[in-house]
Amino acid sequence: MPQARYRLVDPRTTPYYHCISRCVRRAFLCGDDKWTGKNFDHRKQWLLDRIKLLSGVFAIDVCAYAIMSNHFHLVLHLDLGKARNWTPDEVMTRWLTLHKAPYLVQKHIDGELLTKMESEAVSSAIEIWRSRLADLSWYMRCLNESIARLANAEDECSGRFWEGRFKSQALLDEAALLSCMAYVDLNPIRAGMSETLQESEFTSIQERLKRYREGIPGTMHWLQPLKEAGKDADNFVPITQADYFELVEWTGRAVQGDNRGAIPQSVLPVLEQLGVNELNWVNNTQHFELRFRRGLGKLGQLQRFASRMGQRWIQGQAQAVTFYS
Repeated sequence: MPQARYRLVDPRTTPYYHCISRCVRRAFLCGDDKWTGKNFDHRKQWLLDRIKLLSGVFAIDVCAYAIMSNHFHLVLHLDLGKARNWTPDEVMTRWLTLHKAPYLVQKHIDGELLTKMESEAVSSAIEIWRSRLADLSWYMRCLNESIARLANAEDECSGRFWEGRFKSQALLDEAALLSCMAYVDLNPIRAGMSETLQESEFTSIQERLKRYREGIPGTMHWLQPLKEAGKDADNFVPITQADYFELVEWTGRAVQGDNRGAIPQSVLPVLEQLGVNELNWVNNTQHFELRFRRGLGKLGQLQRFASRMGQRWIQGQAQAVTFYS
């Protein structure tokens, strides 16, 4: 039985979530449709442009993404503190980037005099919008509905474009977060669509590497930056840029079967700090989505997460014990 989203997403437990949406129709989201002979690769840019737009509107950061032929992956960070610190005018400006202003809000924007009751209604609407701008379901709704409308218009049809609700997995610690990010970034390599990270189009790792070669600091990029020395760790993915690039590159070679045992000395301390050995890391990065239905963390973390969902048990506990062994 499907769980209510509020049970599956609890920022007090973890702010990090892996989200997946899949196309329901025979026609691909992107790539070649063998039945019609049409190519839909241009839709990848639709999706990427929308993700970039939403990252500038919501209090939700993108840690990793991969846009594939009939689905996409996102690793997202919910920043409730950022949303709380916005002024009412900033909340209103952000929300109205995506939606039309209600009548009373438009009167407020136009500088018309409002009654006390009308002013309270406007303030109430703004606080609802503040909550929504830090909400995972609203983020995915604003992303998926926009792409579905564009695709339906292009295909000259109506009906569902996505396979029901998006899937989400809670990432309960650093090892879970980084393993999932590597899993997402290596999607094209596992699927045989590319051989190197640099060739992995429409992935966050390709974009991060490009920015790195161009000398653009991570803090000047729309993706959530990787950790930098002397910076507040709360605003960064908890791994340095150099460590992450080397970790994902080595993992990619291992996934491809190229000398799995030749692990760089610089990668070993990273895995030791995460509490995971190299074999478990590689196996997990190959099968992350299938192994963990609702989330990944140590056994105690998973049990507490299951309790908050109102469940006595959560799928993936045995695999989690193996991962951290």
